[in-house]
Amino acid sequence: MAKNPNPQGKGGSLVLNTLDAHRALPVTLPPKQIDQISAELFTSLFVLESKFRFKPVPGQSYFLYRRPASGYWLALTPPRMMGESVAGQFIGICVLRSDMTWTLNLSESAANDADFLDELDQKKRAFDHRLQSAEQIDDLLPVYERGFDFYRRASAFALAYSLSRSMKRSGISGLSYDSARGLLADDSARKDS
Repeated sequence: MAKNPNPQGKGGSLVLNTLDAHRALPVTLPPKQIDQISAELFTSLFVLESKFRFKPVPGQSYFLYRRPASGYWLALTPPRMMGESVAGQFIGICVLRSDMTWTLNLSESAANDADFLDELDQKKRAFDHRLQSAEQIDDLLPVYERGFDFYRRASAFALAYSLSRSMKRSGISGLSYDSARGLLADDSARKDS
């Protein structure tokens, strides 16, 4: 058995190790249709706009907060352990799935906050406009986000990689939103006949 010349990983590159880990996503990412892609992409981009400085782990719950002065931030600490005066408004629980997409379950207070819901609706309308005006759905994938710090940038890369593989498997990669929706309608018509 050969000895590992660097058993503690000294001198290893955090960047390369992180990107390699994200590239090692399950080879069999499921094909996803346009409605699922657009919903997962919107939610994931919303979560990734939040500030965080840790490596998210699939299956782990994270807590999304909003401070009026500094915006959204993702934390490891649940709201029962932090007061609103410190953390800001608790928005909800986020979970990173194994395919590197994010879920967001809104807190009761956020789900009843008209200002927050209005902001979320504006973001959704802007996203839908970008989606419908893009030449290809792939153009919306966050391949490189200049304003993101390291872990947010690596997470965005992993999200783009995952969704692009799923889109290729479903045959919608390289298509416009309307063309992808057309394929979905064609599939439904075939199933009905």
